[in-house]
Amino acid sequence: MECELNKELFSREKYLSKIRGFYHECEIIKVITGVRRCGKSSLMNLIIQELLKDGISQNNILYFNLDKRPYRSLSKPDELDALIEKHATAQGKKFLFIDEIQNISEFETVINSWREEGDVSIFITGSNSYLLSGELATKLTGRYLEFNVLPLTFDEYLAMKSFLHKEVSADFMTELVNYIHEGGFPYALRLDSLSDKRAYVRGLIDEIYQKDIRKKVIIKNKSVFDTVMNYIINNFGATTSITNIVDDLAKNKVSIKRETVNKYIDALKSAKVLMECKRFDMKSRKSLSGEKKYYLSDLSFYYALNTDNRINFGPTLENIVYSYAASKGYEISVGKIGKLECDFILRDRELSYAYVQVAYTILESRKTEDREYASLESITRDNYPRYVMTTDKLLQKRNGIQHVNIMDFISGDKNF
Repeated sequence: MECELNKELFSREKYLSKIRGFYHECEIIKVITGVRRCGKSSLMNLIIQELLKDGISQNNILYFNLDKRPYRSLSKPDELDALIEKHATAQGKKFLFIDEIQNISEFETVINSWREEGDVSIFITGSNSYLLSGELATKLTGRYLEFNVLPLTFDEYLAMKSFLHKEVSADFMTELVNYIHEGGFPYALRLDSLSDKRAYVRGLIDEIYQKDIRKKVIIKNKSVFDTVMNYIINNFGATTSITNIVDDLAKNKVSIKRETVNKYIDALKSAKVLMECKRFDMKSRKSLSGEKKYYLSDLSFYYALNTDNRINFGPTLENIVYSYAASKGYEISVGKIGKLECDFILRDRELSYAYVQVAYTILESRKTEDREYASLESITRDNYPRYVMTTDKLLQKRNGIQHVNIMDFISGDKNF
């Protein structure tokens, strides 16, 4: 087993706390998903370290990273089964960890057969949501749980900087700008120069295309795919539709079918580059088809593909709040209230809601303040919490709506 047993790792407690109750469950397969390089392997190693501290013998823990030697040449289910069989010799309950399992064709049959042994607790990771489609979903319905991992959120970014003994400014606004420009990929945080961080993310984008997109989707023209990808990334946080994208690309003399655009967006979502936020009509309590918003799993994707470092705080702050809420396990949608729109409706596991409006500031004018409060003030049918989230230090109270500072709220690891 080549996991990092003796290495001190940065703890991702918000994810460990969700998985911890299932460590010893042999009936439930733990599926850890997330964009490539977001920290899934480290999370697995943290789980293993906790098991060892709890007294589990190292002989009962099997760990295979299929992206690394000597396992990267494995591709067939029989090869994976033989590998597990060779190492599963200890008596008693075993803990099986397989990293990047999508490298094995028809891996579902192997995983299911070992689950049926009854004494094996299984953890698998994958960088593409296709692994939760097809056979795994049909054969193992109700027998697996997905835990989606994101790159570092702002609170984790600050904590990991301290963990790495890097200087953390007492001014959270300074750190927020640093976070926006640098992004939240854990390895990038270890690099010192911004140019190195950008080069790392550009290489990661190519790796995602080669390993997580091209192998799953037929792409006849790479330049057209890049055009669609760049369009979506450059317009993150904007309300859009397939029709709008096709029309806008046509204006730039790029002819592309609706079906192709939809296929490419699905590929970027499956590779965990994009996060889709659907619109929800709060009066009818129904989802609205057509127009959607797309956010980035990490803001560094935008800056790696653009030379302009200027920050458009509107969609950027929305993206930061969206990622934070997603890391907390909330289901998220955009709320439509007549002609008004609420940036986010959040729903937790207890089916409680929260309403969130995000802005850079509401202190510019009374008109700005009224605009940001309007949609929240129109929500009168329930008593769920309502938030206006800004970068303002001066906070106010208005009609029971909580005005909070984004940096203080997120860095405090607060729930909505």
